[in-house]
Amino acid sequence: MELGMIGLGRMGANMAERLLRNRHRIIGYSRSEETVRRAMEKGIEGVMSLEELAQRLTPPRAIWLMIPAGEPVDKMLESLLPYLEPEDVIVDGGNSYYKDTLRRASMLREKGFHFVDVGTSGGIWGLSEGYSLMIGGEKASVERLRSIFEALAPAPDKGWGHVGPSGAGHFVKMVHNGIEYGLMQAYAEGFALLKHKADFALDLQQVADIWRYGSVVRSWLLDLSAKALEENPSLAGIAPFVPDSGEGRWTAIEAIELGVPIPVITLALENRFRSREESSFADRLLAALRQQFGGHEVKRDL
Repeated sequence: MELGMIGLGRMGANMAERLLRNRHRIIGYSRSEETVRRAMEKGIEGVMSLEELAQRLTPPRAIWLMIPAGEPVDKMLESLLPYLEPEDVIVDGGNSYYKDTLRRASMLREKGFHFVDVGTSGGIWGLSEGYSLMIGGEKASVERLRSIFEALAPAPDKGWGHVGPSGAGHFVKMVHNGIEYGLMQAYAEGFALLKHKADFALDLQQVADIWRYGSVVRSWLLDLSAKALEENPSLAGIAPFVPDSGEGRWTAIEAIELGVPIPVITLALENRFRSREESSFADRLLAALRQQFGGHEVKRDL
C-alpha cells in the first residue's frame, strides 16, 4: 500500500522507515529541504509541495499527518484539502485534543473526506519495537488502512486496535499519557527516597536492575530508568525542569468535567508545573507564615 506522510520529524521519519521495511510505498512531505533530503536517503520518496504529494498518490489517497497538535493541524488541513478529492482519507497520528478531532472529523465528513485519529505511542523506540496505536474513526476507513497499522504495530495482531468512533483514538491516547505521568512520578519519588537514605549508600542503578525482573513494579519505564541511571548515576547536567505536552492537562480537565477522581495523575501534572518555578512565591509565603506565627527562622536568599 502507498501512503503520504506529512511531517518527517524523528517520529514521523521512523514510522515511514518502518513502513518501508514492510514493503509499503511512502511519499513524504516537509517544508524543510534538509529534512526531505534525509528522508530520501532512507528510501522515502520526498516531495517539497503538497500539490506534488497529492499528484504522486493514487486516488483514493491515504495521507498521514505527524505534526504538532492544535493550530498546525488546522492550517495543514486548510492547505492540503484543495489538492485532495472526496473519498481520500486523512490520518492524524499526532497528540491532538480529542475535541479538536471531533470538530475536524465533522468538517471533513461534510466535504466528502474520511478522517482517522490514531493515538500513537512508542517514541524513539517505535522503529525497532513497533508502535502502540489507538484508532478512532469509521470502521471501513480503519479496515482500508489495516496493512499500515499491522506494519507499524509490534505484531500484526498486537499493539493496535480500532477503539471507537472519531475522537476515540485521541481520547484513549490522552488518558494513556495521563497514566504515564502518574507512573513516571511514582518512580521518580521512589528513587528520590532511596537516594536520600544516605547511610545505606544504595546503588540506584542496581536497585532498578533488580526490580526489572520478577518484581510487581517492573515495566518499560523502569527499564528506561535503569538505562538513565547507568548512563548518568547522579543525573548530572539535567535540570529539574519537566515540560508537559498538554495531554496531562486535558486528562485532568476531562476528569473534572466527568466528576471522576484522578488524584495521582492530577498531582503528577501539578508537580511538573512546580518543577518550572525558579523561585516559588507560594513557598516563600509559607516560610513567611511560619515566621509570623511561630517565630521560625527564615532562610535568606543571597
